[in-house]
Amino acid sequence: MNKELRRKDRAVTDINQIIKIINQAKILHLGLIDNGFPYIVPLHYGYEYDSNRDMFIFYMHGAKTGHKIELLKNNPNVCVELETNIELEPADDVPCQYGSFYSSVIGQGCASIVEDAEEKKRALNLLMENQTRRTFEFTEKMVAAVTVIKVEIKEYTAKAKVKAEH
Repeated sequence: MNKELRRKDRAVTDINQIIKIINQAKILHLGLIDNGFPYIVPLHYGYEYDSNRDMFIFYMHGAKTGHKIELLKNNPNVCVELETNIELEPADDVPCQYGSFYSSVIGQGCASIVEDAEEKKRALNLLMENQTRRTFEFTEKMVAAVTVIKVEIKEYTAKAKVKAEH
């Protein structure tokens, strides 16, 4: 975690809390570069945390061809964003005082296409486990039919604004 947050009071620095946020979120927003402009794709994901390198490795899957794959081939630098626990924070009759409770993680890293069949199987199982809390057997045919994107995130921040318990 390298970036400094403006709202230090909302920073989440405990790795267990960051992992909890990532476990609770169900959609990862993958930010790519498209001719100098951001291009953001919402995706299901699986992940693992490498504590030795303080790095998250996210896996997503998709079609073998398409705009997302072309953008990754042109520029592997990406950003990810995940959020959970979203709830409106009301402010009665003061519209500019409304806000939101949330927990989020944002990171920057590098994407690659996974070619190794065994790594693809492991990645797809991480994805299914994160989404369904189950593991599956993947055949060579299943694995060959999809592209698996691997994103290594070394720089990340996490924030939360939680509702006070009464």
